[in-house]
Amino acid sequence: MKKSLLFSLVWVSVSFAATAQTTYLPLHAEEYNLLDRLETKGGMLTDHFYSTLKPIPRMGAVDFLKEIRKPAHGTQGLNLSDIDYYNVQRALSISGEWSETADGDDGALPSVRPILKYFYQKQPDLVHVNTGDFFLVVNPVLYLQAMKERNVDGIKYINTRGAEIRGRIFNRIGFYTLLADNQEKALSYIEQWEARHQAFPGVDYYSHKSSGVYDYLLARGYVDVGAFNDHFNVTFGYDKQFTGDGIRSLQLSDFGAPATFLRLRTKIWRLQYENLFLELTPAYTRGPDQRLPRKYASIHQVSMNVTPWLNLGLFESTIYAKPERFGAEYLIPVIFYNSLARSLGADQKTSIGISFKAIALNHLQFYGQGYFDQLQMGKLGNGSWTNQFGVQLGGKYFDAFTLANLDLQGEVNLVRPFTYASNDSISGYTHYNQPLAHPYGAGFAEFIGTIRYQPIVNLYLSAKGIYTMKGIDNGAGGINTGNDIFARYDTRIQDEGYGLMGNSQQMKGIYLNFNAAYEIRPNIFLEAGAAYLRRNGDDGQALYPSATSFYGGLRWNIARREQDFY
Repeated sequence: MKKSLLFSLVWVSVSFAATAQTTYLPLHAEEYNLLDRLETKGGMLTDHFYSTLKPIPRMGAVDFLKEIRKPAHGTQGLNLSDIDYYNVQRALSISGEWSETADGDDGALPSVRPILKYFYQKQPDLVHVNTGDFFLVVNPVLYLQAMKERNVDGIKYINTRGAEIRGRIFNRIGFYTLLADNQEKALSYIEQWEARHQAFPGVDYYSHKSSGVYDYLLARGYVDVGAFNDHFNVTFGYDKQFTGDGIRSLQLSDFGAPATFLRLRTKIWRLQYENLFLELTPAYTRGPDQRLPRKYASIHQVSMNVTPWLNLGLFESTIYAKPERFGAEYLIPVIFYNSLARSLGADQKTSIGISFKAIALNHLQFYGQGYFDQLQMGKLGNGSWTNQFGVQLGGKYFDAFTLANLDLQGEVNLVRPFTYASNDSISGYTHYNQPLAHPYGAGFAEFIGTIRYQPIVNLYLSAKGIYTMKGIDNGAGGINTGNDIFARYDTRIQDEGYGLMGNSQQMKGIYLNFNAAYEIRPNIFLEAGAAYLRRNGDDGQALYPSATSFYGGLRWNIARREQDFY
C-alpha cells in the first residue's frame, strides 16, 4: 500500500507538468546497430540519446537520424552507403510518429497496396492511426522457429503468437504493451540450464509439461510521461533494462526475467541521470503454485559526454535485504547515498560501477565497464574472496577494412569469484532465479567476437564466436567455491586462494553461431542458421556431449532469440 501510494504521488506530480513523452526502441532491434554505426562514423557523440542507458527513446533516435540526413552533417560528411541511407529511412518509417513530413503526415512510409483498405496503410504497421492528439499502432507478434539438434531425436521449436501496441495520447502520455503466448521445446543445453537454475532463461513464471514443452506468457509494457521540455521522463511498467555498450553487461542485463520498474530519466546539458527502482523475486524453490516473495532494488546511473568523443558513466546498485518491505528511503534519487548507508551498517548489498565509451577515426569505438562489490587494495593478487569485481573491455570496427556495412566487434569479460553473491538469501544480485547481470554468474573469463554484414538492403548476415573459461560450483556439502551467485558467500571454506575461476573444477567452452535473416517487409524476417557448443573439463574430456543445431523460421515484430549461454 505504501509503495503504491509513493509511486502514485510521483506519477501525479509529473503528470501536471507533462509536456511530451516518448516510447522506446525494443531491445535488440536492428536500429541499435544503425545508431551505433552512424554515431561512430560521424566522429562525434550525440546528445539526442545515450547508448549506455537502454532502451533508447524513439524520439531521440529519430531526432539524431534526421540530423544525420542534413547535407551539412549528413550523407556527404558521413559518406553513407546506399544501404546506410536505406536503413535510416527504414528506421524513420518504423518510428514514424516522431518524423513528421513536409505535408504534415507522419514519417511512416505509405504502402502501395494496403490490405483490405484499412490494414497496412503504412508499410511497418498492421494498424496505424494518427489524428494528431491520438496515435496508435497495432502489430502482430510471431516467432515460429524449428530447430534440429544433431544426435537428438525429434524437432525442437519456438512457437510465439501475440500482439504489440504502442501509442500516445495528447502528446502527454506514451504507452506500449506486448502480449504473447509461447510454447517452446528447448535445445538440450537450455534444458540443462533450466534444471540447474529452476528457471527458464529470460522469462518469469513458466510450466514444464511432461511432453518436454515449456509454456509461458510473454508480457511487457509501460506508460511514459515527459515533462519540462523533454528534460525529464517518468516511466512505469514491467520490462527489461540494459546498461552498457557491449554484447554483455556486467552491471544490468536484459538476460533474465522482466521486472516491475519505475524509471526516472533526467537530461541536462550533456548529462543524463537515471534512477531505476525495481521489484524483484529472490531465489526460491519451484513447486506448486504459490505467491513468491518480493525484494526491492534501486539503481542510479549517470552518463555524460565529457568531450565530443568520450562518454563516461557512474553506476550504483542496491539490493535491499528485507523482503516484502518497501521503504520510502528506497526512493531517494541520489547516487552514492546507498554506498554511504552501507558503510554505516545498512542491511543491503550496494555495488558501484564505472563505464566509458570512446570513438576514434570515424570507424572505431572502444568501450568498457567495471563492477565493484567488495575491493581491498592490500589483498589484490593473493586470491582473497573479498576482491569481488568484474571488468569488461571491448571494441567495434565499422566498415571494417573499407568494406561498407561490414562491422566487427570483440569483447572480453572477466568476473572474480563471489561477485554478485551475498551473505543472505535475499540480497544477491539476482531475479527470478536468474542473474541480473552476466548469465555466467561469477568466476569466469569470456572472449567474444562477432561479425555483422549487410551486403544488400534486406539481407543481414551475422556470426558469433565465444570462448569461455569458468568454474563449476557444484555446491557439494553446501560449500560455496565462488561461482554460484545464488549461494551465500559465508559458506566458503577459506578466505584466500581463489583464482579467477574460483576454487572448483573448471570448464572450457566454445560456442559458434551463424545467422542469416532476410527482411521481406519491415520487421518481418525469414531466417536460418546453425550453432555449435562444446564444453570440456580441465583434462580436455567432454563434460557434456557437443551440441550442433540447425534452425529456420519466421520472425515478425520480435527480436531474435540469442541462446549464447550455457
